[in-house]
Amino acid sequence: MVVSIFTSRVVLDVLGVEDYGIYNVVGGFVSMFSIISGTLTVASQRYLSYELGRDNPDIQKVFSVTLFIHFILAIIILLLLETIGVWFLNSKMNINADRMYAANWVFQCSIVTFCVNLISVPYNALIIANERMNVFAFISIFEVTAKLGAVYLLTLFRFDKLIVYALLMLLISITLRLIYSIYCKRNIEGSRFKFVQDKNLYKNMLQFCGWNFIGTTSGILNGQGINILINLFFGVTFNAARGIAEQVNNAIYNFVSNFTMALNPQITKSFASKDYQYMNKLILRGTNYAFYLLWLICLPILIESDFILDLWLKTVPPYALIFVRYAIIYTLCQTLSQTLYAAMLATGKIKKYQIVVGTLNIMAFPVAFLFFKIGLPAEFGYISTIIFSILCLFVRIIMLQDMIPGFRAIRYLKESLLNILLVLILSLGMVLCFDYITPRSNLLLFLLTCLFSVLVTFGCIYFVGLDKSERLFVVDFIRKKFLKEIS
Repeated sequence: MVVSIFTSRVVLDVLGVEDYGIYNVVGGFVSMFSIISGTLTVASQRYLSYELGRDNPDIQKVFSVTLFIHFILAIIILLLLETIGVWFLNSKMNINADRMYAANWVFQCSIVTFCVNLISVPYNALIIANERMNVFAFISIFEVTAKLGAVYLLTLFRFDKLIVYALLMLLISITLRLIYSIYCKRNIEGSRFKFVQDKNLYKNMLQFCGWNFIGTTSGILNGQGINILINLFFGVTFNAARGIAEQVNNAIYNFVSNFTMALNPQITKSFASKDYQYMNKLILRGTNYAFYLLWLICLPILIESDFILDLWLKTVPPYALIFVRYAIIYTLCQTLSQTLYAAMLATGKIKKYQIVVGTLNIMAFPVAFLFFKIGLPAEFGYISTIIFSILCLFVRIIMLQDMIPGFRAIRYLKESLLNILLVLILSLGMVLCFDYITPRSNLLLFLLTCLFSVLVTFGCIYFVGLDKSERLFVVDFIRKKFLKEIS
């Protein structure tokens, strides 16, 4: 998280606001094609985790099917981007003519990077399904370190830095693809490809992908789709501001998403083994703990985001401050749905769910377009997604009652959302009061505010957000760790 945030600062400084905005919107346009690949990514993780939860799993068969489908899809997306994508970039996007040559280089590198990452998905999913989180962590650390090295190299080149940056990101993606592949082949059983002729497995997986396509569409449209709308209505400067906001947001969210990533295979395996009591426990506590982890980081950033941006960036793009705050609020809302979404995917019965929830979530994109069309400012792109994220949360809670044995909306609202709401209100109120009575920020007061925020949030989580058994567990855990250290 720290390296990612530092890297963004240097990249913005070296590229400048305009080129950073170009990289953000062009790379984002390519990412829109994950509207197709995202469905298969989810399917890979679900089917591999489910297979591992069965009595006699055949991992090689499932892995081979997912790898074959991803490879075919990579070819299809490559053809689409090299035709429709090139036309849209050069005729429709709001980019200065003198930077169009560099934008096309970024586009081509982004295409290859995207396809390479797409073929890596089954290997990544296999590592997660086997819960090799230490490997996933080390590879992630290597990735951010490599990106930091790329930024350093960027300062040494005299050639067009935007083009160099795109090429370096491509090289890192290829390297990661090789690392994932080599590790899986050497350490995980069933990770070698064989041609499979099981028509039912292909059919089931593609049907799963077809219905999940609705949900993936909403995610891409609400992210990169609105980013392109901002480009069309407001220009690349606003894309640079949104790019900064998303860098901060992604760094924060990745911190907690690794927690839910470790949790999701357990949810799927417990459903496969029909251990519904344990599954419901994971859903409730997973929601609480994920939000608490995120809130510990987000609260001081929300309060001190203006100081953080001034300290972090040499040049703060216009609108970056308000974009950062809205992006964090949206992520907090989305975090409440993470374990619910994982539970829905575990059932495999997603047709009705995606028709209702996916369609509702897609509405954020046309509503954002209407907001911009009637002259509302750029932050209404985030406001639209926040509104529909909250609506989708409550629809998910209601629908999962019929999908998961033992899941009850009242229990979820009482034991999860109510506790979260109380922790949020109490901690936010106390930190805002502290911020109001202290003088305006210097570095010492900023650190003091962050420390106060963390202590207050920990206190609210412990006394309000946890039940008696969880508090006893925390005390026992700390006592054992403390005794171990002093013995």
